[in-house]
Amino acid sequence: MKYHIWTEGCQMNVADSQRVGSALEHLGYSNTITIEEADVIVLNTCVVRQSAEDKAYGRLTSLRPLKIKNPNLVINLMGCMVGVRGAEKLKAKLPFVDVFSPPSDPGPLISFLTQGEVRSMEDAETTRRFLAMDDELILPVHERGTLISAHVPVVYGCSHACTYCIIPYRRGIERSRPVGDIVAEVRSLAAQGVKEITLLGQIVDRYGKDIPDGPNLAGLLRIINEVDGIERIRFLTSHPNYFGEDLMEAVAELPKAMPHIEVPIQAGDDIVLENMKRGYTQADYYRLVEKIREKIPGCSIATDIIVGFPSETEEQFMQTYKTLSDLRLDVAHLARYSPREGTVSSRRMPDDVSAEEKMRRFRLLEEMQEQILGEINAKYLGETVEVLFEEKVKGRWKGRTPTNKLVFVESEENLRGKIIPVHVTWTGPWSMQATLLTQQPVLVSL
Repeated sequence: MKYHIWTEGCQMNVADSQRVGSALEHLGYSNTITIEEADVIVLNTCVVRQSAEDKAYGRLTSLRPLKIKNPNLVINLMGCMVGVRGAEKLKAKLPFVDVFSPPSDPGPLISFLTQGEVRSMEDAETTRRFLAMDDELILPVHERGTLISAHVPVVYGCSHACTYCIIPYRRGIERSRPVGDIVAEVRSLAAQGVKEITLLGQIVDRYGKDIPDGPNLAGLLRIINEVDGIERIRFLTSHPNYFGEDLMEAVAELPKAMPHIEVPIQAGDDIVLENMKRGYTQADYYRLVEKIREKIPGCSIATDIIVGFPSETEEQFMQTYKTLSDLRLDVAHLARYSPREGTVSSRRMPDDVSAEEKMRRFRLLEEMQEQILGEINAKYLGETVEVLFEEKVKGRWKGRTPTNKLVFVESEENLRGKIIPVHVTWTGPWSMQATLLTQQPVLVSL
């Protein structure tokens, strides 16, 4: 028996798909990359933007002929398209789908495949564990021993409710995982060869706020820093309102906490930020970036930007442009506003910025950010940096620096899972090339 998982969207969906694959392999299934060979197909979906939802519907439509050809094929629709309460509405629209699973919950699929009955004590334990979202995660066979960097959810859902965001409606209210479950999962991943973990949450720096007797995110980092086998720890995504000095100090002090911070601003104009219900001003964000750079020297900072939010004027957009120009951040994830059904902005604010204008603003930010990144990365030329290598891509080893810069190295050695100092020989806005220190470096002119 074979399974195939198609994953779209955020890192949380990637982590959810790993958990589904683990559950299926406990039941005796093996992974296949050929969808036509699969007995179970899981579509793990994202609906943060309309394009992602359209892509999911397109993929679903392509599966209908497979279901007609093989009525025993099990199709499982999972993730934000289903949401925490959307299964009944979708059943009438998608009659060829067998199972509808909310985000982060393999339970409905496991129950369907076992017909609500257990075939052995092992199956009983497997079903109980995954229905309860318990702490053990055995990686799928095709990732075991080869996966170097893994994602570990620590906060599910979100209660912040920004006016444009569909996540609270699809993933439910904010809930932190118990620290014991998280640490047990991290230890399990370390035992399977994982060297780097990224702690995930829609607002990850709110971890523990709903658990009165547990640690916050800074405390969790200090606990995980003691886990043998894990060499690097990252976390995302943070919110400016909750990124405190204790978290900055933890990153600065802990040897395994990487100096890369993801803290979105979304817009650089105060009126737009207020309409988004973000809870801070442009000046607040400037002060936060200044404090992070003071507490964590040499760190890299990533942000998210939405252009074309309802009623965003040219002057307001230029405030965002100025913000990126002033702060010179290492990464800017750019998106054009897309109204999502059920959100406050879709109900109360007209989508009155044209698609052409959204694209123009997107391109302006993209071009500026590319220039900024090229200048930031050029400072690495000729420098020695430590890289954790993950895999070989098109004949070159791919890895990342502590500040999350992408580096490629040509080597016949097996570098997977190794942290090695390299000499940077070429830099561009999106990646760098380097040689191992044992090789003769050759500087490439820009």
